[in-house]
Amino acid sequence: MRYDLAKSGNGLTYEIRNIVNVANKLSQAGVDIYWENIGDPIVKGEILPDWMKEELAKIIMDNNAYAYSPTKGVLETREYIAAQVNARGGAQITAEDIIFFNGLGDAIARSYSSIRVDARIIMPEPTYSTHLLAEVLHASFPPNTYQMNPYKHWAPDLDELESKVRSFRSIVGILVINPDNPTGYVHTEEGLRQIVRIAKEYDLMLVFDEIYANMSYNGSKTVMLSDIIGDVPGISMKGISKEYPWPGARCGWIEVYNYDKDPAFQRYVDAILTQKMSEVCSTTFPQMSIPRIMSHPEYKPYLAEKIKHYEKLSNIAYSILRDVPYVVVNRSNGAFYMSVVFNEAVLNSKQSLHIEDEGVRTYVESITNTNIENDKRFVYYLLGATGICVVPLTSFFTSKPGFRMTLLERDADRFEFMVRRLAEKIVEYVESSAR
Repeated sequence: MRYDLAKSGNGLTYEIRNIVNVANKLSQAGVDIYWENIGDPIVKGEILPDWMKEELAKIIMDNNAYAYSPTKGVLETREYIAAQVNARGGAQITAEDIIFFNGLGDAIARSYSSIRVDARIIMPEPTYSTHLLAEVLHASFPPNTYQMNPYKHWAPDLDELESKVRSFRSIVGILVINPDNPTGYVHTEEGLRQIVRIAKEYDLMLVFDEIYANMSYNGSKTVMLSDIIGDVPGISMKGISKEYPWPGARCGWIEVYNYDKDPAFQRYVDAILTQKMSEVCSTTFPQMSIPRIMSHPEYKPYLAEKIKHYEKLSNIAYSILRDVPYVVVNRSNGAFYMSVVFNEAVLNSKQSLHIEDEGVRTYVESITNTNIENDKRFVYYLLGATGICVVPLTSFFTSKPGFRMTLLERDADRFEFMVRRLAEKIVEYVESSAR
């Protein structure tokens, strides 16, 4: 071509799905795969209850489910969501402050692409890959981040955050993922109020990814952005893919707070809506389900049972991994992920795990002989030796080597067996270079 077509940043990879290519090849070779790489509850065995399917079946019979919705989304659904937000007693919104998208990934992509290329959103480190990719692709430049500290239960370094906000005038907003993906950390109210203070003092907006807001446990409670935002401009991002769960519906939305408080923020939100108008609207059917499903008398008990199961697996994993040498482990208190960090200088390029099958061993060696991150090397050897498919932590834009696993396995005994084997392989791998 006469010009280089690809935008800078296209070399980034989405390792959560990229590792599936490797796992599929090993599966074809007879390796039993433990799919711990992606947060898809359906793949891990969650089944929508009959009452939920019956409600969805009723919507299928409604002709309106097959029509375009308004660009911002189905009015009845937006009114329902606004009423739920307003009932909390914090920030007050109307149906006009809600915009629906084809999944939260679509909302993220359009939200970042509507920002000026020289303006940046500061992100937590590690951060969820979809936010990272969207922010980097919009700016064609590496992101600015603030640290989530594994030595302090993954709490954010707020001093670093404020220092960077003060130093880099290109920063226009702060991203918070609460509960956090990939760490499972649930932000404290005190910490969140400090982030709101920083945003207010430095004239920034807030972007809160709250898709896991109703999934906290072990005594933790999610403090919502609407509870604490005051008069600071901000956006909350939510969706149904994890709660129902219905990831294939691709149904997410943003809630806009304090639209009228800042003209620059108004123009930004209007730019997002203009992008949405060019698409006409988002899928109607899943939007129509939200008031019916979330107001159903069986919904809260259903959600409580799910959360209880995540809590159980969180504690199983923590009780096994916390005593493993060479790693830093924090108990997950929200979402359904756990991230484990290797201690500094523990990993190197000479470590390996024994792989019985010659073909699998040859394949794993072929992809680990290249110049790759040390935690990715561990993940590939772990996959070849045990079939356990986790995601290297460095793929979440952090220099901290480690891995992320899920808490979605429905069979608690299988999960415990997997975690115990994982614990054994961590030690075996690290100590292999001494042999």
